[in-house]
Amino acid sequence: MRIFALLALFSLTAILMIYAAAGLHTGLAGRQGASDYVKARVEAVLSSDTSPDNAYPERRTGEQQLRIRILEGSYSGRQMEITNYVNVLHDIEARQGMTIVVQLTHQSDGSLSASVYNYDRSGVLILFGVCVLALLCIAGGLKGVQSLFGILFTVLCVVFILLPFVLKGAPPIGIALLVVVLATAVHFILLDGIGRKTVPALISTVAGALFSAGAASLVGAIASLNGFHMQEAEALLLQSAHGQIPIHGLLVAGILISAHGAVMDVAITIASAVDEFRRESPMHSDTDRFRFGMRVGRDAMGTMVNTLVLAYVGSSLNTLLLLYSYGISFAQLINTDLIGVELLEGLAGSLGIILTVPLVAFLSAFLAGRLHTAPTTLPKKPEPVKQPQ
Repeated sequence: MRIFALLALFSLTAILMIYAAAGLHTGLAGRQGASDYVKARVEAVLSSDTSPDNAYPERRTGEQQLRIRILEGSYSGRQMEITNYVNVLHDIEARQGMTIVVQLTHQSDGSLSASVYNYDRSGVLILFGVCVLALLCIAGGLKGVQSLFGILFTVLCVVFILLPFVLKGAPPIGIALLVVVLATAVHFILLDGIGRKTVPALISTVAGALFSAGAASLVGAIASLNGFHMQEAEALLLQSAHGQIPIHGLLVAGILISAHGAVMDVAITIASAVDEFRRESPMHSDTDRFRFGMRVGRDAMGTMVNTLVLAYVGSSLNTLLLLYSYGISFAQLINTDLIGVELLEGLAGSLGIILTVPLVAFLSAFLAGRLHTAPTTLPKKPEPVKQPQ
């Protein structure tokens, strides 16, 4: 049953990915000159006039003259001499032999210009990711390997289903809900198959995400908060030249995706605890199992809500620090679009977790009690073994 369910879900996902990619057009709307971002090696630093910045001595300012060699693309092997402008925000001080990323711009007169874009961080980040995933597999054993496949599947769904469909004008909330259902089902089936733990956890995860989305939609409508109040709304409006991107629903869709992980964690934790309680104490009633699940859920609820709120705060720490430094009043602060959106995301996600706890506890206790009939009498204690005289 597990293999059949996974094959069916993978087949459905593949069909959706193919359909999403069909007729999709991407690219920067209104871009005057075509640009490529390629890796290049610094062959030589011809001159360097940089010094520590007065306000931030750990950063440097100035300029460098570099000779670089393009390492990839249609201009691979070509050498160029470029100027690298170093400042506090663009502190890319090149050294001989370093690999950097350069922006190649094709000018209208046919010439090619290059500028330093950033360090080449791809190798370090990929290596770090591989190490983390390897530790996940080592520490988690078979469950870790299954979790790895679940994570990769979720990423593929977001990149190749959610984003293309939304760019083509599909409703973001509906597509986000579809991704949540697919990712949750595959993740749980990979971990534990289809049974007492996964069915209640799956239903509760989807319901918890819907609770969050519904609350965000209601409060957002009352408070006049939607996708147009997000930071990237202006850029998305410009990008809509390729098609009508449904910006209005992006806020709720983002809450569905962001709350999904925390809700899924709480749901499977409680479902596993109730199932283990049933195994160890089969004589207890459904009510006892529900109460046990609620006790576990209250602990998980407190920590996961805190985790979710801190995640939103941490992602906006620089902006919050900037707003705090302005010394603006509470009335102005609470009514800014940024703070309103962050509060709505954090509170809606927390509500989803809170409402998921009693639902998964009830479903786990109910299914455990119906699928496995407990004995009506306690087993008799074995007679003591008589020792030979």
